[in-house]
Amino acid sequence: MTGPEAEVSCPAPKGRYENVVLAHGGGGALMQQLLERLFFPAFGGVGAKDRQDAAVLDVGGQRIAFTTDSFVVKPHRFPGGDIGSLAVHGTVNDLAMTGARPLWLSAAFILEEGFPMAELEAVTASMARAAHEARVTVVTGDTKVVDRGKGDGIFINTAGVGVLEHAAVTGPGAVRPGDAILVSGDLARHGMAIMASREGLEFESLIESDSAPLADLALSLFEAGIEVHCLRDLTRGGLASAMNEIAGAAGCGIVLDEAAIPVREDVRGACEILGFDPMYVANEGRFAAFVPGPSAGAALEVLRAHPLGEQAVKAGVTTEGGSARVAVETVAGTWRILGMLSGEQLPRIC
Repeated sequence: MTGPEAEVSCPAPKGRYENVVLAHGGGGALMQQLLERLFFPAFGGVGAKDRQDAAVLDVGGQRIAFTTDSFVVKPHRFPGGDIGSLAVHGTVNDLAMTGARPLWLSAAFILEEGFPMAELEAVTASMARAAHEARVTVVTGDTKVVDRGKGDGIFINTAGVGVLEHAAVTGPGAVRPGDAILVSGDLARHGMAIMASREGLEFESLIESDSAPLADLALSLFEAGIEVHCLRDLTRGGLASAMNEIAGAAGCGIVLDEAAIPVREDVRGACEILGFDPMYVANEGRFAAFVPGPSAGAALEVLRAHPLGEQAVKAGVTTEGGSARVAVETVAGTWRILGMLSGEQLPRIC
């Protein structure tokens, strides 16, 4: 890929899609089309049915979660993290969103010829620290080297395995009308940190990524006996895209309260200057939890007792009806519809 857009030709039946054009990193409505029309029909499986970032599998009576992810973030280092720590956090968080306790990771490195050894050592050390913090072990891996100019320095692929220690079955299919939607903290910091670092932008205060492992925070809900219907980390496409995915899969409406959703003032200002909507900007340390309405207060108490959930809020509710739309009441008291992101707003943020 050499420009802001790259053409991806997919073997598909005529009349469906051909020569699909994707922004770097995919995401949004176009990626949903690829999933629905190409990957799910080709591979099927548990992940296709549940629309989760990790598959929950039964192995000899023990439920495990299994996921894989690739990390191509540019720049490799950014305020609040780097590609190594991000690879661990992203994989751990995908497992945690199924309600699993992450245990093991794999790590495969694709290195461009000439990539500095000192930088590789720094990335590996960061990855090791993040794994230790998340209490997971990297148990296997692989390394490949590609020709100079063909790999943009370093790409990392990870896979992760975790175990479910409870009987709860979560996911969009478990979402019900009247559920409370809880958001674990402030939005848009990761995307803005990447943008500022990539473009050499300086704001009055340093915007750092929120990248963090979320398993302990997510599991605290189950350990407290909260009935959890669905968890979703708010990565590419941010809160808005996650809500659209869940509304579509659950067949219900979602109403959000913009005034209740925390966005730091410096982050909001950066979004306004650069023309981004915080609702669509990526996060790497935030998730949404769907719980029964009457349980919202207790669930918020649990989340706020954890350092990563101190700013947790009730951000909205699910509604009855056949329209799987996401609406938001703005701070001005008006209403707008949040659609699925049509392209990748911030390319290569993970």
